[in-house]
Amino acid sequence: MRRPATTPPEPATAAEARALQPDLAARVVTVDAIGPVRVLGGADASSLRFDATRTVHAAMVALDAATLAPIGSAGASRSGGLPYIPGLLGFREVPVLARAFAQLPVKPDLILVDGHGMAHPKGLGVASHLGVVLDVPTIGVAKSVLCGAVEGDFPDTPGTRAPLVWKGAVIGMALRTRRGANPLYVSVGHRVSLGTALAWVERTLRGRRLPEPTRLAHEAAARVRLAAMAAAG
Repeated sequence: MRRPATTPPEPATAAEARALQPDLAARVVTVDAIGPVRVLGGADASSLRFDATRTVHAAMVALDAATLAPIGSAGASRSGGLPYIPGLLGFREVPVLARAFAQLPVKPDLILVDGHGMAHPKGLGVASHLGVVLDVPTIGVAKSVLCGAVEGDFPDTPGTRAPLVWKGAVIGMALRTRRGANPLYVSVGHRVSLGTALAWVERTLRGRRLPEPTRLAHEAAARVRLAAMAAAG
């Protein structure tokens, strides 16, 4: 049974956020602790990096796991949090992602997050951070490397994998999803093993670079941001 979601920590300073990271990272579960997946989720946040209001817009989408048909979506916006600081994006984005999750009419059994999971210097990317806060299985699906390097041969062939290694440990996997496109970097978020994470990402590709859950969440987050900007004039 899913435990109740905790309130996302909202530190006022970068120093406070860094002090909270070890405890949150220690709560990440790196093995499969996941039941039947009937509803998939996608999560993404959108913001303007140098926005003085520090506003973050987020969206969650729900898809039928068998068909990938959208069955629900929700968005939220939040101002005044931490500024954009690499390595601390979870504290900036998770509070507003949690608000979107709370409004989602159908709750997902597994969430693919546009961002890193454990492929993070502290083992707490936004996907892991969100999974711990919501106590929901999550997968990190990032478009760039935050730490580490891809090792071994990595030809431009869809389906090719290569380990992402940092300090001698595999922290994720680079995955070619489309010929001629940059790879994705898949990592454990929470309550999902790396093998299971890769299987779900590959299962949800539809001939595009991004898997359907994060692709639709990315588009939805952009719509939330544009609508908020329009409303604000």
